[in-house]
Amino acid sequence: MLEIEKDLEELAQKILQLKKLLQLGERHRESELRRLQREFREKARKAYQKLDPWDRVQLARHPKRPHTMDLIPILFEEFTELHGDRLFGDDRAVVAGFAYFEGMPVAVIGHEKGRSTKEKMERNFGMPHPEGYRKAVRIAKLAESYGMPVITFVDTAGAYPGVGAEERGQAEAIAQCLYTFGYLRTPVVSVVIGEGGSGGALAFGVANRVYMLENAVYSVISPEGCAAILWKDQSKVKEAAKALKLTSWDLLRLGVIDGIIREPLGGAHWDYMRTARLIKRCLRKALRELLELTPERLVEDRIKKFSSMGVFQEVMP
Repeated sequence: MLEIEKDLEELAQKILQLKKLLQLGERHRESELRRLQREFREKARKAYQKLDPWDRVQLARHPKRPHTMDLIPILFEEFTELHGDRLFGDDRAVVAGFAYFEGMPVAVIGHEKGRSTKEKMERNFGMPHPEGYRKAVRIAKLAESYGMPVITFVDTAGAYPGVGAEERGQAEAIAQCLYTFGYLRTPVVSVVIGEGGSGGALAFGVANRVYMLENAVYSVISPEGCAAILWKDQSKVKEAAKALKLTSWDLLRLGVIDGIIREPLGGAHWDYMRTARLIKRCLRKALRELLELTPERLVEDRIKKFSSMGVFQEVMP
């Protein structure tokens, strides 16, 4: 729990208890509930107005932050998960399958970190192996053949750097994922919901529209890794986080993302349902626009979008 959240957590517990009492018929507690809700909103507004980049990194990693598997049941209907890459095995760090989004069939692909210690180990803390990326490629190509839009959720510290992953072609698998998503002849929308780290995140981030939750982060390296390389000093993580320009506001200004999805007051981990509703509104708008484009225009739009990043003009003296 962040330092700024301790008072809020205490209030949240009191609010939860009062809601239960109201459900049991104690209507005289309603005014007290409203007073605590107002107090929570005021404290949260003050606390979250002063967040620096390192604070947002911590929020992006918050243990209660909604993951892909938390959002799928709220955003989609009849989700059917598919497994395996047809080459080696199934990587549980990547969730992929098909579902309906407001009646429209779509493919859904995302990182999943897991909740309990056991699940986190099974899902490798959301760090995919090569078979995870190959599974994503398989599902994306299948979606393309049926003209289904592809929706991806990014939430990983990075691709797994272990010996086994390297032996099975981690770099090639990520490259294949980047290439496949770059040339898909169907709409692709990506949402960074938590941590977006390195090529492991970018593999699912090549899309016609890229959005970020307000307190998500997206960067080529973690602040800890940056501090270790540049300063060889882990106490410099705050400076590294600031220098990396990894917040949603920084990336919107730089043109890396197309929009920011505001989070409920206090962060996405306080209200999964409202967070999902805000994501759904954004997905609905993006898909409405993209479905009007031809397959050729969709590919052209994606290539133009990523080719324009990092462009600069050299002025002769």
